Amino acid sequence: MSLPQIARVALDVPLRRFFDYRVADGESLSATDIGYRVRVPFGAQQKIGILVELTTVSELSPEQLRPLAAVLRDLPPLPGDWFRLTEFCAAYYHAPPGQVMLSTLPARLRAISAAKVRQARQPVVDAAAQPAPELTSGQHAALAAIGDLEGGFRAYLLHGVTGSGKTEVYLRLIERALASGRQSLLLVPEINLTPQLEGRVAARFPTAGMVSLHSELGDAARSRNWRAALTGEARIVLGTRLAIFTPLPELGLIVVDEEHDASFKQQDGIRYSARDLAVFRARQGAIPIVLGSATPSLESWANATAKAGGGRYRLLELSERAVEGARLPAIRRVDTRVDKLQDGLSSALLQAIEKRLACGEQSLLFLNRRGYAPVLACAACGWTSHCHRCAANLVLHLSDHCLRCHHCGFQARVPKACPSCGNQDLSPFGRGTQRLEAVLAERFPRARIVRVDRDSASGRKQWEELVERIQRGDADVLVGTQMLAKGHDFPKLTLVGAVAPDAALFAADWRAPERLFAQLMQVAGRAGRADRPGEMLIQTQFPEHPLYAALARHDFPAFAAAQLAERRQAGFPPYAHQAMLRAEAPRMADALNFLSSARCCSSAGVDHGVSFYDPVPMRLSRRASLERGQLLVESPSRRALQRFLADWLPQLEAIKSPSRLRWHLEVDPLEF
Repeated sequence: MSLPQIARVALDVPLRRFFDYRVADGESLSATDIGYRVRVPFGAQQKIGILVELTTVSELSPEQLRPLAAVLRDLPPLPGDWFRLTEFCAAYYHAPPGQVMLSTLPARLRAISAAKVRQARQPVVDAAAQPAPELTSGQHAALAAIGDLEGGFRAYLLHGVTGSGKTEVYLRLIERALASGRQSLLLVPEINLTPQLEGRVAARFPTAGMVSLHSELGDAARSRNWRAALTGEARIVLGTRLAIFTPLPELGLIVVDEEHDASFKQQDGIRYSARDLAVFRARQGAIPIVLGSATPSLESWANATAKAGGGRYRLLELSERAVEGARLPAIRRVDTRVDKLQDGLSSALLQAIEKRLACGEQSLLFLNRRGYAPVLACAACGWTSHCHRCAANLVLHLSDHCLRCHHCGFQARVPKACPSCGNQDLSPFGRGTQRLEAVLAERFPRARIVRVDRDSASGRKQWEELVERIQRGDADVLVGTQMLAKGHDFPKLTLVGAVAPDAALFAADWRAPERLFAQLMQVAGRAGRADRPGEMLIQTQFPEHPLYAALARHDFPAFAAAQLAERRQAGFPPYAHQAMLRAEAPRMADALNFLSSARCCSSAGVDHGVSFYDPVPMRLSRRASLERGQLLVESPSRRALQRFLADWLPQLEAIKSPSRLRWHLEVDPLEF
């Protein structure tokens, strides 16, 4: 008597295991069926899962095994390299494997009543392929170093100054991949960077079958594009973070643009780094990967310098701008202890704006704080517009006449009088982009002022309209957050002003200087990208600070060397490896008690060479009515930390805690 065939299935549930189902009598599955989606009973409902294994052995008795309802063969099965990627993600980030696998699929493919996934629409071919521009000597050298893409796994860090033509290097590499019959995956950190890049890729390769994958796509379009990638119909996939999991049967090249950007790290749910998974995927697939940035992450920089990282990556440099005659902007520091601010603006910056207005050129003022003012306050009694759900202030948004929390989304109308004492003279304190916009409109009444932040461009369509307006020249002064700091080419923009950057110099988060340098270097790079010289003015009370000095010289290597030396001395990444256990509950005592219990049950950490910080409240200690605490775990060895976490997780799951307490573990945390 033959043993019953058992299907092992991955399901989207928070359990760290797969589930066994009996294959119906008379039906036989083979190894070629692994990777198909299946429909199975789970509790009182039906779920979509993925067939991961066929076996004849189960921990359940034959009577306990429920039958497999259906095998869905409307799409090709998921390939083996996709399984290796998702399994690695689940293991490294200590997440339930079924949740990892199912979360990477488009929503329609996870739904029981999913409509049939149609074939992707064929692109309409507006003209012939756009001719490639002539390469600079730096681009020639970078492409020669990378070669023909056939040499197996190699990782390259393409460090190119802003405007140096990194995108052209990517396009030439994609051209090589297409010529060899291979697919390319191009990752970008944010949706806002995709329209311009989509246009360039489509213009260069109008018949190649390019698809995009990002959160702004509707369910139907996302499913179509994902299917085109899986079937090999799409030869180029351009996407944001989640696109790293796209199944690509003939993948030959991975490119990660703006590889330093924190947007590549998922901050909720399964907290993975798309950049790091991209390197793993390239290694497993024996293909090259190019990480590009004007301001590489310090981890990548260490990997690319032989002294710090053993040369795991090969460093390629683009030190000149690609457009003939275009030079890097001059960076000038304005000492605001001497040049006193008027409504947040120095006389030097105001004069520079006037000069550009007279010449018909554009200016950009960078202030990474949206809203009118960070807080509304009463001078009579000291009341401030505090969010009752978070340990944060409600930001005044004057154009919407509301107070809004940028953490939990709570919104309230602006009070006519102080809720505490009745004083009607409430005052905004600090400046956001809306207030800066109002100040500029009053100072330069004839100027066309455009504000670009999450409030003015909340969706892709609004963003595209704003960018088109700026590129047409229908804007004189731009007021923007980091949305404008990278990836955009505005030929008439010649002046950038950094309005209030000093706060990040002395922040508690040790990564803050790295983020500030990247933001300022990137936003400075928007100026002078054509034949007009560019200039950046930094308003600061600390003009001699080493960060600003390195910035003024456009000297990223010197800044990186200083930061890495400090991190080595302090034992911070990349010279240590970290994981963060976070807990949230209605009461802070419950969150901290759980973290203390977690630390007490971690005695094995000593044997693994793992050390612990004390459980403490998070910097934003209250969010959405929940108190939040954290416990940092650290080890000089990544392997030792991973072994410890694998042993620790079952102990954490066994801790008895209040019903409303929630906790999660994050490996390689970026925020503290």
